[in-house]
Amino acid sequence: MADPRAASPLAHRAQDLAGIESGGATVSLIEVPFLAQVGLRVDDAEAAGLALPFAANTVHTEGERSTLWLGPDEWLVTGPPGTAATMIQDLDVSLGERHHACVDLSANRAVLDLGGPGALEVLERGCSIDLHPSRWNAGMCAQTNLARTQVILEQRPQTTRIFVRPSFAGYLVDWLTSVAADR
Repeated sequence: MADPRAASPLAHRAQDLAGIESGGATVSLIEVPFLAQVGLRVDDAEAAGLALPFAANTVHTEGERSTLWLGPDEWLVTGPPGTAATMIQDLDVSLGERHHACVDLSANRAVLDLGGPGALEVLERGCSIDLHPSRWNAGMCAQTNLARTQVILEQRPQTTRIFVRPSFAGYLVDWLTSVAADR
């Protein structure tokens, strides 16, 4: 459980995140505060028998945990707030003596969910990857730049989850709300 004294990087922006009305279509922007995030590095992960995505830029979801492929030996495992220590323990037990690293990265990124009928159109204004639904769909992820800011995008069934460094989170909210309002 999150520390009740803790404040998320975007707590002061709650009103800005309430939703944007533009051109008759609402674009929603919601913070996902305190999402547990664990960085996993392991060589030859397939041999370890873990349920990880091994295809580039894909996501494996099991229950409330999602694992994003970030590189050939790197993943980001996400889960409910306050579960990072349990996730690390589970991974350490599963990997045993195999050379690996599990690190709590929960405070490393602010997390936003962008949804609504115009969400991908908003993202396309500041992102160079192909977000057309024929190429980009649920279960995919990518490390990219959005509005000149390094992010990780995770396409979920109804939203695009955006992971951004806390120091750039306010700027990205400003950019997203401005672009969404101009659609």
